[in-house]
Amino acid sequence: QVRLEESGGGLVQAGGSLRVSCTSSGRTFSLNTVGWFRQTPGKGREFVASASPSATFYADSVKGRFNISRDNTGTAVYLQMSSLKPEDTAVYYCGSFAGYCTRISCRDWRLYKNWGQGTSVTVSS
Repeated sequence: QVRLEESGGGLVQAGGSLRVSCTSSGRTFSLNTVGWFRQTPGKGREFVASASPSATFYADSVKGRFNISRDNTGTAVYLQMSSLKPEDTAVYYCGSFAGYCTRISCRDWRLYKNWGQGTSVTVSS
């Protein structure tokens, strides 16, 4: 069973940067797609970014500000967030599944089989 854990959330001022991490226990991410989603109270899970073995995709709202990357061991995926805005405030979740996805399907949270508990990011104005 794949267990995911997010870390690195916190409080940051608008314009600042933060890196959140998603680590896997039990299996590497090497042949998996890993996605970052975020959620605010009363709203559904919103796609942020994804990294499949062959491609990365970003939501338009974060393109140019966020960067998703994998570490060399294949057990961690990072989301580097820069130029943060108050509207980036949310609980950030990472999810994973074995296989690939397209620019469209990667945005569907239902495709992801494994999830972490989330890490909270608050951006103050």
